[in-house]
Amino acid sequence: MSGPNSQFDPVEVAVLQPEAVDAAREAALAAIEAAGDPEELKAVRTAHAGDRSPLALANREIGALPPQARKEAGQRVGKARGAVEQALGRRAAVLEAEHEERMLATETVDVTLPTDRQPAGARHPLTTGAELIADIFVAMGWEVAEGPVIEAEWLNFDALNLGPDHPARTMQDTFWTEPASDHLVLRTQTSPVQARTMLSRTPPIYVVSPGRVFRTDEYDATHSPVFHQVEGLAIDRGISMAHLKGTLDHFATAMFGEGITTRFRPSYFPFTEPSAEVDLVCFVCRGSGTDPERGGSVVCRTCKGEGWIEWGGCGVVNPRVLRACGVDDTEFTGFAFGMGIDRSLMFRHGISDMRDLFEGDVRFATTFGSEL
Repeated sequence: MSGPNSQFDPVEVAVLQPEAVDAAREAALAAIEAAGDPEELKAVRTAHAGDRSPLALANREIGALPPQARKEAGQRVGKARGAVEQALGRRAAVLEAEHEERMLATETVDVTLPTDRQPAGARHPLTTGAELIADIFVAMGWEVAEGPVIEAEWLNFDALNLGPDHPARTMQDTFWTEPASDHLVLRTQTSPVQARTMLSRTPPIYVVSPGRVFRTDEYDATHSPVFHQVEGLAIDRGISMAHLKGTLDHFATAMFGEGITTRFRPSYFPFTEPSAEVDLVCFVCRGSGTDPERGGSVVCRTCKGEGWIEWGGCGVVNPRVLRACGVDDTEFTGFAFGMGIDRSLMFRHGISDMRDLFEGDVRFATTFGSEL
């Protein structure tokens, strides 16, 4: 019987010879050092440290050796592979640092420079307009009141001296909800907010209520079934039309500039007595009725030569409204007014078509920015 075979065929495992392992390691180290960027280094890693690299293939042949030769071959291949991995790590760190330095040198951004890559946003002028009006009255010591847009019929009409058979109900084209037995409407003005305030609070009351209102109007350049109003209510002892005039003059000046005042024309509203239409001094011609840009020889296009522009309605709160809302009309008096926010913005900014406010064209809103 022959003894154990202590020899092995050097041809079959030539890749495990010291010379072959050293050559594979040196070739790998040279390729690593020659890599000029992370992408090249990635290709080198695949070629010299991947599953099909020379050292990986040599490592697979260790199992073919006799037991007494495996340890030495394994140490030789392991050291070579370790040296390659260390070299890859060092080179990767160097290339990453060089890449960052190049980025800092070539891609520097001056963050102080203006940019138009992303256009600045804008808020809708109706939103900013309502906030501006609210700020004017808050600065006077008033409060902002809000209410629902779906309102009880009683608050929208009856509490405001428009009973079931009152002829003034026909003055406002109303959206009624179904079923009719619910007696709910889309509010035709923000006056129900005033009624709610009087029912829930005791005088003195100074509130302003901007918001959406609804009427069955045609949609055209000057009308919309959905528009915006701001209404004010003051209830206190000794309130008179003089206080109303002073308040509206201040409001007009804040909205349209110095020198803009108001005038009253007798009118009729069920919830005020006496009542008046409010006219505004034309902010273009300043009441002259002529176009200042044409030497005063041409009629002003804004006010059509009148010198005044219709703005809204106002009056002293009708005692019946005070009583309906639980206010003692023998002790307290008050005034109320209402203006269209949409119309005020059209006056202020020369908007000729109301539909521009509602059609959602971002180019329109962008011209106003984020503040009025």
